[in-house]
Amino acid sequence: MAQYRASESKREQFRRYLEKSGVLDTLTSVLVALYEEPEKPNNALDFIKLHLGAAGPEPADTEALRTELADLQQKCSELMEENKELRSRLMQYEPSPDGEAAE
Repeated sequence: MAQYRASESKREQFRRYLEKSGVLDTLTSVLVALYEEPEKPNNALDFIKLHLGAAGPEPADTEALRTELADLQQKCSELMEENKELRSRLMQYEPSPDGEAAE
């Protein structure tokens, strides 16, 4: 009997933890959305993952982001090279920090 109460106490603590962290509310709202869905999805688990945000971005979005990343990395490299070139040109006209002209 004492073991049953200890188990029940742990269960109640866990339930309070889930409630306090908002997990129960979130799961409830997703399950209600699934229940209210007029056309039930073929895969309920995918529906839940999508509504919880666990499904990740769509493949088309991922490809667009990869393309944008590659473009931005190339642009960054070009700007770094331009910055390096401009700094070296500037050093021809500006004296170095120790007071001597750079050559």
